[in-house]
Amino acid sequence: MQRSGQTQESRPSRLNAEDAKGVTVYAIGLVGTPYRWGGNTPESGFDCSGLIAHVYQKSARLQSPRTVTELKSWGSPMNANDIRTGDLVVFSKGGDATHAGIYVGEGRFVHAPSTGGRVRLDRINTPYWASYQVAYSRP
Repeated sequence: MQRSGQTQESRPSRLNAEDAKGVTVYAIGLVGTPYRWGGNTPESGFDCSGLIAHVYQKSARLQSPRTVTELKSWGSPMNANDIRTGDLVVFSKGGDATHAGIYVGEGRFVHAPSTGGRVRLDRINTPYWASYQVAYSRP
């Protein structure tokens, strides 16, 4: 939510550069954890929003929303050219947010993909993900 008198660019981020590095390292370390709908711990597995909530809480002491729809409006919107590691990536189709992950640099993001899958590292510009609208934000 934008406060009166602050522009997007001047609004302070809750995620400083040091915390962003911690978020990135921790998220990459969870690659291989099983997917589980509603999961939010390494022991139980993760869904996409559960992975995000766990990583931001453990690495940066930030409480994120627990649904992809709520994640779409969480943080400060960023242009693709201004993103840094630790930023949030939200994918949408037809305006509805459907999936989210954590940007880890070099066009890659960590996410919990789907039932039967595992937390993995993917490129944003693959044909599959390029078919979605992509929004970036900084918590």
